[in-house]
Amino acid sequence: MVFPALTHVAITVSDLAASTAWYSNLFDASPVLDEDDESGTFHHAVFALDGGTLFGLHTHSGSPPQGSFDERNTGLDHIAFGCTASELEKWRDRLDSLGIPHGDIKNAAYGSGLSFRDPDNIALEFFAPPS
Repeated sequence: MVFPALTHVAITVSDLAASTAWYSNLFDASPVLDEDDESGTFHHAVFALDGGTLFGLHTHSGSPPQGSFDERNTGLDHIAFGCTASELEKWRDRLDSLGIPHGDIKNAAYGSGLSFRDPDNIALEFFAPPS
């Protein structure tokens, strides 16, 4: 039996409206779903990315968020969006046009990446595996 691919990623954000606007600009798309969960415990905005992956933004009722994201804590380290090596410079230019700070394109034996962060400081990356 083959282990299945990821179908969706969901992250908790501190300001759903601000994060929805930020990711809408990044993805150049609007959410395909924006609703309260039927349990009433969270609200989510969900984007449909190429390749069939869904990317969800969540806010939870009850206790408020505890600080901003730090990949050194147990849990998520970062989320990487796949691309080709030749597309990395185009993504760098797109981030520049959106005013999103980012690092330099880094090359390693396992691939090349361009790192940046969302409004909650969640680590994101455009990643190109070696060809």
